Amino acid sequence: MPKSPRELSDRMAQQRVRRRLDDGFVREHFVEPREQARRTARAFLERFPKQAYMSGVEHWRELADGRIEFTMRRLASAD
Repeated sequence: MPKSPRELSDRMAQQRVRRRLDDGFVREHFVEPREQARRTARAFLERFPKQAYMSGVEHWRELADGRIEFTMRRLASAD
């Protein structure tokens, strides 16, 4: 059982991902400093345009140390 709000949040995020694993999307998870996270997200969207892959940022949050944790998703059908 989670003991802190952070543990509860992490547990809920894990369950959310588990429920959607067979929805046709490929997900990539990143933890990076803010500026690098922006570059990574832009590069992902350039490589997998939203119009063709339904790409986007699925989830993000700022960690206590200032880094950004985020998940990018895209359709797998084009692989």
